[in-house]
Amino acid sequence: MGDIVRHWIEVGGYAGVAFLMFLETVFPPIPSEVIMSLAGLQAERGTMTLWGAILSGTAGAMAGNLIWYYVARWLGIDRFRPLVARFGRFLTLDWREVERADHFFDRFDRLFVCLGRMVPTIRSLVSIPAGLFGMPLVPFLIWSTIGTAGWTSALAIAGYVLGQNYTQVDKYLGPAGTAVIAVLLLWYVFRVITWKPKKD
Repeated sequence: MGDIVRHWIEVGGYAGVAFLMFLETVFPPIPSEVIMSLAGLQAERGTMTLWGAILSGTAGAMAGNLIWYYVARWLGIDRFRPLVARFGRFLTLDWREVERADHFFDRFDRLFVCLGRMVPTIRSLVSIPAGLFGMPLVPFLIWSTIGTAGWTSALAIAGYVLGQNYTQVDKYLGPAGTAVIAVLLLWYVFRVITWKPKKD
């Protein structure tokens, strides 16, 4: 994976960084830790600027964020309800839980979107509740961009500072992302096994 990412960045420059971060957001297993730390390394070598790497990575990720936001916005809460009724066990949701999540999101949507963009794996999923629960586009863009820029900046700066040791970024953050995925899968399996619809 690292060699492929390196090739795209060396050949495509800023456009390559943006494209890779777009793919990373749409398809989370592609590691942003590798993409942005390599972009930081290229900035350290002088083939691109650090600010350019950060801006291109943020722009690419935000393009992917918007795709998921609009898909979820199109689905909407009204179209989602029949899916909950039919596939509640596999979604591990009943409608009361959806309503509670909606109320929570109404109160904390900006904080959730901003901080969620800085959590490995979770950052690619944040757009779904934002679109599903109808977060307005402008606040979504503002707070998503702040969180996304924070994440890409941290990774690019780390790659810039570490230079040839940029792989240390993925060495430490990669297992964190894997741990998040493992916890989510275990929690999902537990929910499927123990799930019972609540009676009205």
